[in-house]
Amino acid sequence: MTLGIGVIGTGMIGQDHIRRITDVLAGGRVVAVTDADRSRAETAAEKPGATVHDDAASLIAAPEVDAVLICSWGPAHEEAILPALAAGKPVFCEKPLAPKQDACLRIIDAEVKLGRRLIQVGFMRRYDTAYRALKETLAAGKVGAPLMYHAAHRNASVPADLYTSDMAISDTMVHDIDVARWLLDDEVARVRVMAGRRNSVGGDLRDPIFSVMEMQGGVLATVEISVNIGYGYDIRGEVSGETGTIELAEANPVVLKAGDGFSGRVPADWRERFIDAYDREIAAWIEAASAGGATGPSAWDGYAITAVSDAGLRAAETGEAVEVHLVDRPDIYA
Repeated sequence: MTLGIGVIGTGMIGQDHIRRITDVLAGGRVVAVTDADRSRAETAAEKPGATVHDDAASLIAAPEVDAVLICSWGPAHEEAILPALAAGKPVFCEKPLAPKQDACLRIIDAEVKLGRRLIQVGFMRRYDTAYRALKETLAAGKVGAPLMYHAAHRNASVPADLYTSDMAISDTMVHDIDVARWLLDDEVARVRVMAGRRNSVGGDLRDPIFSVMEMQGGVLATVEISVNIGYGYDIRGEVSGETGTIELAEANPVVLKAGDGFSGRVPADWRERFIDAYDREIAAWIEAASAGGATGPSAWDGYAITAVSDAGLRAAETGEAVEVHLVDRPDIYA
């Protein structure tokens, strides 16, 4: 069986997923697309031969659509997810699940009423080979219990006319929030965000920032976010344990030694660094959706990350540590 996939949102990430499903992966076919910009949707639909729909509702209702892949902007996610759940169609939703906690909770309530998971949220680092090796090594007890987790997320640059100071937390750090929760198998209890000397390249942008998350189990997770660092897209992660440390290796496959020096390539952007992770992520979703279910990051993960992000935004404004308050986790997300 080939999974008929309807894609909502055909911007950059939507187009990349359409390419991935059409040219790289097996088991799925893009049969329908929709976008607020119809001409963009028509262009995206050409290669897979997909039908272009006027809106999300008609795409979800189409009988040839077995599963829905949502790549629209965050505030539109809820209005696409709820009808898909009502139709019993598996959903892949790019982050965020929803930008507001109340919307996340409405989505969770709808999924809980179904009694089974149908939603996978797009936090692709869980599918990255290096991050998986980090988690597996930690789980094997090679360094004892984890005591601290240190992360860095560095972008060469961000678009000055689109990127705001809040996005460093709500759009960039959310990946590090997810990794900390997943890697340590724990929730964030409180978060603090500090900003020191600003990078002059970013103008008035609050950049860089440094966050400290206190996990419920006592582990500290620190995150540096630098979004105008110039030299490339550099993702770092290190666990400090009782008897040693584990860290992500450099992503470049070779080190060049020449001219009295040595060098290695730094990825240019997120697409280069995580292209394989995106492939594995969507492949896992297609397999689970074809069986009528979901895998990977859940709606609960999406809600918890939004809650931590909200606390981080308040912490950045006040300079104080802010508590993270979560509702009780439903059993289907255990």
